[in-house]
Amino acid sequence: MSAKKARKPAASARTWTQRLRDALPGLGGRDLAGALAGGGSRDDLPVRLSNRTYAGTRNVAVRELGFDQPLLWVVVALLAWGLVMVYSASIALPDNPRFANYAHTHFVLRHGISMLIGLVCAMVAFQFPMRSWERMAPWLFAAALVLLALVLLPFIGKGVNGARRWISLGIMNFQPSELAKLAVLLYAASYMVRKMEVKQRFFQAVAPMAVAVGVVGMLLLAEPDMGAFMVIVVIAMGILFLGGVNARMFFLIALVVVGAFALMVMMSDWRRERIFAYLDPWSVEHALGKGYQLSHSLIAFGRGEIFGVGLGGSVEKLHWLPEAHTDFLLAVIGEEFGLVGVVLLIGLFLWLTRRIMHIGRQAIALDQVFAGLVAQGVGLWMGFQAFINIGVNLGALPTKGLTLPLMSYGGSAILLNLVAIAIVLRVDYENRQMMKGGRP
Repeated sequence: MSAKKARKPAASARTWTQRLRDALPGLGGRDLAGALAGGGSRDDLPVRLSNRTYAGTRNVAVRELGFDQPLLWVVVALLAWGLVMVYSASIALPDNPRFANYAHTHFVLRHGISMLIGLVCAMVAFQFPMRSWERMAPWLFAAALVLLALVLLPFIGKGVNGARRWISLGIMNFQPSELAKLAVLLYAASYMVRKMEVKQRFFQAVAPMAVAVGVVGMLLLAEPDMGAFMVIVVIAMGILFLGGVNARMFFLIALVVVGAFALMVMMSDWRRERIFAYLDPWSVEHALGKGYQLSHSLIAFGRGEIFGVGLGGSVEKLHWLPEAHTDFLLAVIGEEFGLVGVVLLIGLFLWLTRRIMHIGRQAIALDQVFAGLVAQGVGLWMGFQAFINIGVNLGALPTKGLTLPLMSYGGSAILLNLVAIAIVLRVDYENRQMMKGGRP
């Protein structure tokens, strides 16, 4: 009797091992009740979480999700919050003589139209498999270069505040630098896949990509748009690093790039003035000049305190804080929602970036290197640009004309942000197809 009792647990263990082996292929979207096939009671379910045994659970069918729904809902939340804040930040602009001919809903309606166009483009982009994006990458890069050159022509490019960065399309002003971010991202990922065999030979692997980014940089600095150039450099270098180029040489070239940006700042009088204004925005010299935006942004955060003054209650947006609906939207959020709102927004962007990077790592683990590098490049794009915008609004970084992804007013920015997110969702969709045994 004792020998029989001793053998029972081993038999039970073998039974459960067999059941789980049989059930694992179907756990992606079939009824989990299949895990109990072969006899046994659901009270025996060997699931232990946080030192608690969950027994007597009901068998339920699990629906297969075609893509990452939490990621989608976080993006929707940021878009909705951004739409509300653009309306709040721009509602008083028609009181300014510069915008006297605009309705109070002008900017929010244009922002909403841009979002709808972006959503349609995103749904179209999701339909293309990653193999198609890889084939299109060089052509998109060439198209971005052509548009960056065309925007510099006086009869095509539209100038605002001394910068020529937009091409008017009637329903929206298109900014080629936003397309350049996506185009460089796709091109860098496809380039690394092609150069995988020579990635440890630094100059063979990096020099051609450095020339391509340099050409983009010259066109962007001619607009001028140093902020977009910084984002593109980070995207390209990040993809090269994640693609496996020689680490020591990579950090050496990173130091060279930082030195080049520092030299550009030192050689430009107005860029140098921005740095000095950032260091002391409250001085008599800067408070009404280059430090005006930053000082009023900090005032907005100070007024918001912990819980904010309430939605619509901002005072700084009433013609005190310039560009409140674009580059300094976070300052209005800080004033109306306080520290709680700012921390929540930072948390959403941290989660978004981490989730996108995870999807990229998963694709690389499934031997989909191009798809993985593209997803991680989008994560770098969203994370770095949000970091710069948040840092500028909080006075932690010098003022730079970069919008808050998915939230700030700007048609082409929203459009390309949504297309990039759609591509990430496509990567996740193909990952799930492969894990179910299908083809991407």
